[in-house]
Amino acid sequence: MKVDVLLGLQWGDEGKGKVVDVLTPKYDVVARFQGGPNAGHTLEFEGQKYVLRSIPSGIFQGDKVNIIGNGVVLDPALFKAEAEALEASGHPLKERLHISRKAHLILPTHRILDAAYEAAKGDAKVGTTGKGIGPTYTDKVSRNGVRVGDILHNFDQKYGAAKARHEQILKSLNYEYDLTELEKAWMEGIEYLKQFHFVDSEHEVNNYLKDGKSVLCEGAQGTMLDIDFGSYPFVTSSNTVCAGACTGLGVAPNRIGEVFGIFKAYCTRVGAGPFPTELFDETGDNMCTLGHEFGSVTGRKRRCGWIDLVALKYSVMINGVTKLIMMKSDVLDTFDTIKACVAYKIDGEEIDYFPYDINEGVEPVYAELPGWKTDMTKMQSEDEFPEEFNAYLTFLEEQLGVEIKIVSVGPDRAQTIERYTEE
Repeated sequence: MKVDVLLGLQWGDEGKGKVVDVLTPKYDVVARFQGGPNAGHTLEFEGQKYVLRSIPSGIFQGDKVNIIGNGVVLDPALFKAEAEALEASGHPLKERLHISRKAHLILPTHRILDAAYEAAKGDAKVGTTGKGIGPTYTDKVSRNGVRVGDILHNFDQKYGAAKARHEQILKSLNYEYDLTELEKAWMEGIEYLKQFHFVDSEHEVNNYLKDGKSVLCEGAQGTMLDIDFGSYPFVTSSNTVCAGACTGLGVAPNRIGEVFGIFKAYCTRVGAGPFPTELFDETGDNMCTLGHEFGSVTGRKRRCGWIDLVALKYSVMINGVTKLIMMKSDVLDTFDTIKACVAYKIDGEEIDYFPYDINEGVEPVYAELPGWKTDMTKMQSEDEFPEEFNAYLTFLEEQLGVEIKIVSVGPDRAQTIERYTEE
């Protein structure tokens, strides 16, 4: 068996949680491979709305194993709150959820360091979520991290050493803080974590594959936020691309099967950083309103713009995408004209590839297509798609070189249409 990978192709917020939930019935295992509680995966079904931060989106399918992989960073306090809310709504976790011993812990001082570093940058802020993600990955790479497996092995000494090191840094930054409440909640989270099944996830995933079980790897954020290939330095601190599934779960590259790439019918971004197709007019405001474009974790308003096919082609290439999934098609239902960026103009030169730096001086070159001016939210099959919408799909497939397999026409699980279905 091979593992299939599902990930975002833009700047995050593409709707990965919903699609994982829709695809999960086809899999035995769902495994999260990177990121932390800065990611918010929103799911809606049966009249209820759920926001997952660290827990894989396959958790609602009762007979599936869900794994938090070694590439994830975990905040025990936030995990406890998330897990208890799910259990209170009738979704038991303890027999469904496994946590890698090699996953790194976000400490209370990591969150304070995150705020201190952002404050020190002044106008050059990256726009982090303040969840301590960057400092945690920094400690991981510098070999100073505390891992889930350490909870049951020499924990007090390892936590104390990490805390002392962080407090020394904060002292050098002259940053004032109060650790009391954060640390209290965090320690309660540590005790709560002990109820779960800690595993060597690399062995577990590969044993499932050996036994013929199907595995879906769930990514967080999006390709354009990848630490290596995203719009650096306005990126996250992990590898959000397909290769991150190998390092974040311990599976070999030759075990990768299908790669599902998810994108919106338009484009959004949260926080600072370049965004070539961003709209500052009424059209952008309408996208934000119609798409309810506010962060599920931070509540921050998302910046909106037309779809960027230069960046999308780059994402498809980097990830080896085999199937595309387009979300929020219905948000564009009322627009007379739909635009798509097909090239960049930089210093008067037109290019159709993603360059080293898009931080300034990038002018989008647009193709224009007629809007479909049709309410798509009640549609249940591709046979109902208006001609103009089909033309938009065909245009995107020609530009990207990959079939759009699934189209979402609303937030609910049921508002998901599969295309090219076999007879």
